[in-house]
Amino acid sequence: MILNRFKSEHKILKKPGWRDYQARLKKSVLINILSKRIIKYSSFLILTLISFYLISGNLGGTALNYSQKDYNRASKEQLSDRKLIDKNDVQALLDNQAFINLKDKSFDLVADGHKLRVNTSLDPSLQNYLQKKIDKSTSRYVGIVAMDPSMGRILSMVSFDKTDPSNNPCTDSEFPAASIFKIVTAAAAIEKCGFNLNSKFSYNGGKYTLYKSQLKNKTNKYTNRITFKDSFAQSVNPVFGKIGEHHLGKNNLEEYALAFGFNRKINFEIPLSPSFISLSDDPYQWAEVACGFNHETKMSALHGAVISSAILNQGRMIEPTIVDQIIDGNGHTIYRSHLVTINQAITSESSDMVNRLMRASVRSGTCSKAFRGYRTDHILSKLNIGGKTGSMGTKKHDGRYDWFVGFAEEKEGAKKLVVSVIVTHEKYIGIRAGQYARMAIKQYFRDYFAKNKTDLEKASS
Repeated sequence: MILNRFKSEHKILKKPGWRDYQARLKKSVLINILSKRIIKYSSFLILTLISFYLISGNLGGTALNYSQKDYNRASKEQLSDRKLIDKNDVQALLDNQAFINLKDKSFDLVADGHKLRVNTSLDPSLQNYLQKKIDKSTSRYVGIVAMDPSMGRILSMVSFDKTDPSNNPCTDSEFPAASIFKIVTAAAAIEKCGFNLNSKFSYNGGKYTLYKSQLKNKTNKYTNRITFKDSFAQSVNPVFGKIGEHHLGKNNLEEYALAFGFNRKINFEIPLSPSFISLSDDPYQWAEVACGFNHETKMSALHGAVISSAILNQGRMIEPTIVDQIIDGNGHTIYRSHLVTINQAITSESSDMVNRLMRASVRSGTCSKAFRGYRTDHILSKLNIGGKTGSMGTKKHDGRYDWFVGFAEEKEGAKKLVVSVIVTHEKYIGIRAGQYARMAIKQYFRDYFAKNKTDLEKASS
């Protein structure tokens, strides 16, 4: 009878749907948690019974003291060895849609009949502020991610998808990386070719085109000469195309793309498909990839925040996290986030140079328009701000991808923030990615400085 029932169930579940698959994963995680707890509390009960037996058996002071110490040591070991679920378990346990445009820092969730309390890392003030600023009239997609680079904690994750409200563009890895990939190319060029901010380059033709003729090393009266710093700040495609084709090549581009998280899984509490890059044996394609002049290199806004955090973390890539803690119905913690380093993408010296390149983009490059007047702004003037923009038309020519990936750090303090924004504009250009980034940076540090001032006033009174 049991065998027949098994066969019947196996037949029904032969081709499960996505919702059935998620339900079984959730049930499996909960069973695993309960099983661990049963084992833990069974051990606790056995130790308690042994202690009781020794006490009631009147076996003498030495035996009593020994058993009590043994019991205390065992209890501490149980607490220290308590098994928590990991990020993969959390993905199976939680409803991904619950994280789309959250308004509160915590929320309750029922998974397979069990109530859970999920405490997120979100900053409610920043989260709600950005949600109100989303321009829905001219945008097809908007994804904004703000993250604490030191711990990888997501402070804001705001999204808008005109065609599918259940989709989260922040974790969607289907957006062309465009010129954001120049961050990776610049880092590789610094380490593999020894280029510095003042290295000299030349190019012919427009800054934002990439014809094969522009990749030839020819000099004439129309040749433009430019430094590495200004090439990055102004996002000059022919210069980065030449770097990719003539200096880095396929192997180096692949190596640094992988180091910065492309073509690999980045663990997160909700599913995050890998950002993608593919290199052929065609030198012109290397040039396209190096400067971001292609639709095939793709990434998510969340990955953009992780890349930017490496520039502030002396080259270390760290895992992002949006869940601080999950507590079950009995008040027990079943998940707790912690800092995880993915790898050392580049050296601290190289990250410092890329930092300076990104700051040049804000001062005098493609980011300068969005941050106009920041030197005299009462909030932004207290910060070092860096960034990289990216822009590219859609394949169907019915929209435009618009990127900003960057950071802000206190000039006289330790507080830092990374921001990554992807916007797909439709017929008309609304709020640009750089403008959203400026809003996020200013709002976050406005709250931070106000809190510091209040704390100082309380301490002095």
